[in-house]
Amino acid sequence: MGHSMGWSSILIPGSGEPNFDTWVANPFETSKQRREKEIHTLLDKLPPETIMLDPSKIGTVRPYKKREKPTKEEMEAEKEAAVEAVKDIALKKKTKGRNKTSKRVMKRKVLIDKAKKPFIEKEMQEAGKLAGKRKLGEETELPASLKRFVRKKAAV
Repeated sequence: MGHSMGWSSILIPGSGEPNFDTWVANPFETSKQRREKEIHTLLDKLPPETIMLDPSKIGTVRPYKKREKPTKEEMEAEKEAAVEAVKDIALKKKTKGRNKTSKRVMKRKVLIDKAKKPFIEKEMQEAGKLAGKRKLGEETELPASLKRFVRKKAAV
């Protein structure tokens, strides 16, 4: 610093390096990083002898377990159980005009339909899979109006 008597050096705290101290916790860390850091610190505290992996499991592949499809009767029973569970739900008493019989019936019908929806979607997927299993070489006859959009095979 220069002044009328010459120059002198002074020390100003915080005017040094613009980077924050790396030994201090990261002020911008996310919750995932914080969890990861916590795990690392805990593992560093443990002696390496206590951390063990089962050597017979390393390098092995877990066998694929084929799921058995539920039978149609089991699916129907599940669907009926879901519908019965929804039917047993007690609806709230609403204010005047909102508790009409027709509105209660409609609300119950919507709840039943919501309970049936996953089962119906599953049935549709299975039906789609069965219909989608056609032979690759099999060609379907298109109507005349759509034939102009079919790609022509390249002459060999």
